[in-house]
Amino acid sequence: MKEKLIDLFEYTYHFNKEMIKVITENLDKVDEKTISLINHTLNAQQIWNSRILGEKTFDVWQINPFESLDSINNENFEKSIYIIKNLDLEAKRDYQNSKGIKFENSVFEMLFHVINHSTYHRGQINSLLKQCGVEPILTDYIFYKR
Repeated sequence: MKEKLIDLFEYTYHFNKEMIKVITENLDKVDEKTISLINHTLNAQQIWNSRILGEKTFDVWQINPFESLDSINNENFEKSIYIIKNLDLEAKRDYQNSKGIKFENSVFEMLFHVINHSTYHRGQINSLLKQCGVEPILTDYIFYKR
């Protein structure tokens, strides 16, 4: 199970990095929504990692300096891998969402959410890239494994 999660986070890291690259190369063409969504995608992974580890979280929709996105992606990846390798995936974590509502989920559920959430938003970003005249990138898992 842990090896499969690591593989999925490697996939997530890889295509987050590719998205950052495509957006960077086309900053003059992309709109604010695209910038907002790539930030949100990275922020969400940081937030879930921090909830699991009991650390300070980013704001959900904060806009980070564009030149810091690669390092945020790297740090997110390293922390997710640390969590997978060192924590009990079935352990429960109490947390509050951005509206202050309390929840409890397992570490595995939280990590799986990160992967699914990232995939969802990369799809949205691809749609926005196409609307701006930028060639979207293939981000399907199967393409990553080929």
